[in-house]
Amino acid sequence: MPDVYASIENADEAVQERLADVLELRAADAGQRAMLEDYLADLALPDGARVLEVGCGTGAVARTLAVRPGVGEVVGLDPSPVFVQRARQIAAGVEDLSYVVGGGTALPFDDGAFDAVVFHTVLSHIPEAGAALAEAARVTAAGGALAAFDGDYATTTVALGDRDPLQACVDAAMDALVHDRYLVRRLGTLVRAAGWEVVRLRSHGYVESEDPGYMLTLVDRGADTLVTAGRLGEDAADALKAEARRRVAAGEFFGHIAYASLIGRRP
Repeated sequence: MPDVYASIENADEAVQERLADVLELRAADAGQRAMLEDYLADLALPDGARVLEVGCGTGAVARTLAVRPGVGEVVGLDPSPVFVQRARQIAAGVEDLSYVVGGGTALPFDDGAFDAVVFHTVLSHIPEAGAALAEAARVTAAGGALAAFDGDYATTTVALGDRDPLQACVDAAMDALVHDRYLVRRLGTLVRAAGWEVVRLRSHGYVESEDPGYMLTLVDRGADTLVTAGRLGEDAADALKAEARRRVAAGEFFGHIAYASLIGRRP
């Protein structure tokens, strides 16, 4: 099934609204916040830096960037008008933060307009990720920085053992939500080919067990995807969702995704 985020601007408005809720749910998660702060600490910015976030969604990362010391202005860009509208509503009153509707492979900005560009869990959804990285290099001033963070989504799991039925739900969710599950394994190669120097590439881990809000959404969306595809009946889907919640209540749930971050420099 195609990645809904790859053409999010064409998705039904109700679907976009539901995904906007999920983006804010994920952004509020303590583990996700910790990974964000961890890799942003590697991002060296000049005083008054102008920063672009490509694929900003509902603006959670852009809001974080806007209050970092030394940041002068943040622009968030996303192809979904629904996401951008939600981002503007949430960030109303925040100074030096704005949002623009647009795609990552044809950025509506002048050459060298920014001191840094950030891609947060975005490149794995862009069919032409290399083109997006090249466009980011174009709009970044010499000596400017790149921060790219994404999931190694081939590692996404809720399985407690071989042939765990809940894993089929997560696999279906990844098929529907991610264009390239293996993107981060080629990230260094793509970045260098787009004209950047790689400064640092490192791994991050994400686990949910006692309060698995985000991973439960993957189970639910995967089960619904299987029903829509005619691969699972509604009763079976409901039973799998119930099993996930039984595991949570029993203290048996485990969900994991490996992530990676890359810091680059524009020569």
